Amino acid sequence: MFAKILVAIDESAASQRAFRSALELAKALKAELLLVHALDVFSTASPERPSISFNSYSMALEKSVQETYQREWNQYASHQNALLKQRKEETEAAGIEASYEQPYGRPGPAICETARTHTADLIIIGSRNHTYLRELVLGSVSNYILHHAPCSVTVVHSDTRQQAAQAKQSALAAAGKT
Repeated sequence: MFAKILVAIDESAASQRAFRSALELAKALKAELLLVHALDVFSTASPERPSISFNSYSMALEKSVQETYQREWNQYASHQNALLKQRKEETEAAGIEASYEQPYGRPGPAICETARTHTADLIIIGSRNHTYLRELVLGSVSNYILHHAPCSVTVVHSDTRQQAAQAKQSALAAAGKT
């Protein structure tokens, strides 16, 4: 039924939960995992793009700024690639076939396109549980994928009961009651 499962990867806790869920499901179904991280220039984790002035006094300065940005971007892409490789190694250590892709672009469309070109049967993505206002302003990757994916989608939400218990335990510890 689900022979190829695409899982969206980044450094968030939501992504980690999605990866663990995908790993368990792939084990149970003997499915292949396709790990995907979209390189997005608008991501808060990516280096800030320099602005270029049209009435610049120094082309050499602008060239230096662009070179610095390119170096930072390459480091960012390499870091994300290393994360994908690490997840691939974890997957293969669990006895599951895995591959990874790192397309450029906004995460929602890039993930959907990757699922389409690799004929994924299922996309698993974590939800960061943004507030309504933040989601309205910034958009939601999981919402985009739910509405545009070429296959079934599973959104892994945080366990709010576990978070509430952890918050209560932290509050008690802070008050010195544990």
